[in-house]
Amino acid sequence: MTIKEIAIRSIQELPENATWEDIQERINFIAGVRKGLRELDEGKGIGHERIREEFKEWLSS
Repeated sequence: MTIKEIAIRSIQELPENATWEDIQERINFIAGVRKGLRELDEGKGIGHERIREEFKEWLSS
């Protein structure tokens, strides 16, 4: 499925009374998820242990 097809399908799934902002939010969300998945595939992700350590710091402050 092409990017254009994904965008069209995503917009079609929105309710009939969707606003321009709703459409923009949906497209931005999908673009962000796809970018994140691409970065993970490229090995650019943050390891599970590092996340655990950061959460410990955030929660103990």
